[in-house]
Amino acid sequence: MTVLGNRLGIHGGPCDAYDGITADAPAGATAEPVPGQAASLEPTSPESVPSRSQSVRSRSESVRSPESVRSSECARNLRAHVRSAGARVRAYTALTKPRVIELLLITTLPVMFLAARGLPPLGTVLATLAFGTMSAGSANAINCYIDRDIDAKMRRTRRRPLARAQVTPAAALTFGIVLAVGSTAGFALAVGPLAAALSAAAILYYVFVYSLLLKRRTAQNVVWGGIAGCMPVLIGWAAITGSLAWPPFVLFGVVFLWTPPHTWTLAMRYREDYAVAKVPMLPVVATERRVIAESLVYSWATVLCSLALWPVAGMGPLYGVVALALGGALLTEAHRLRGRVRSGLTGVRLRPMRFFHLSNTYLALLFVAVAIDPLLR
Repeated sequence: MTVLGNRLGIHGGPCDAYDGITADAPAGATAEPVPGQAASLEPTSPESVPSRSQSVRSRSESVRSPESVRSSECARNLRAHVRSAGARVRAYTALTKPRVIELLLITTLPVMFLAARGLPPLGTVLATLAFGTMSAGSANAINCYIDRDIDAKMRRTRRRPLARAQVTPAAALTFGIVLAVGSTAGFALAVGPLAAALSAAAILYYVFVYSLLLKRRTAQNVVWGGIAGCMPVLIGWAAITGSLAWPPFVLFGVVFLWTPPHTWTLAMRYREDYAVAKVPMLPVVATERRVIAESLVYSWATVLCSLALWPVAGMGPLYGVVALALGGALLTEAHRLRGRVRSGLTGVRLRPMRFFHLSNTYLALLFVAVAIDPLLR
């Protein structure tokens, strides 16, 4: 009770209510007047002095009026609804795999600059990026629905919304289908029929060919499944020109050849995860030496394909210099990785994630050069 009193602002000992009554005076007696002070004290009985509990209760009642209680309950309910809505938005956003979408958009926008030979129309750019985000998000959401069983087994994916039961499987599938329909319709109405057809083809390929057919059946899953990730290059070009040409197909080849070593080095880091989930990624079914050897071959092919864009698209010196410098950096790290495996290092000591992160930087900067080069000519 003393603690409660202190919290409510009541201080002092249990006899504070009896100030003015002498310690020795019997109940009901009049206290002796103090010299120089008016002797007007009236007899005080114990019944006339409020008890500690009464004082606390009266203060509590004055603070917690019915209106105050209802207001507090409304505030708590509002905060709970806001938290619930925020968690739901975050869960559905996570279904779309935003980091994957970022990488796809990095390859879409620069191609639009190249196709326009300068600044592309802003409206077309915004529409393409918006509906491209929806298109990629739909494929990723449906992929999460298909892979919900293995996502729950892998450390890297066990925090995804379906693995944590933050979204029901039916809701995730519905969300993905709605995004697919919306993105295809948006492309058709605001961008063009070819861009819409390419977007729809990318979704269907990723869902039916990669997710359902290849991923759990072959170690070449990311090689051929990576075609879906190359489609934004074609979509960006088609959005500007309404047709296709050799330059976007060369960049399509760059992304296609870049994907296997990029993905395999990540899979080397999470090899045990894929093994537990029984996904036959190359690092699961082959030796580290073979994985790195094949990654080196694909790295060389990626760099050579990137240099082919120079004459095919009539790129300027900026692109050529950047492609050479970035290619040199990528190949240096690939050869270092091969050197580490040849020296007998295994597992995390190979540091495959160094190549993985460098490959991200390589692709991003290469496409930045694709966008800037036309602006300089």
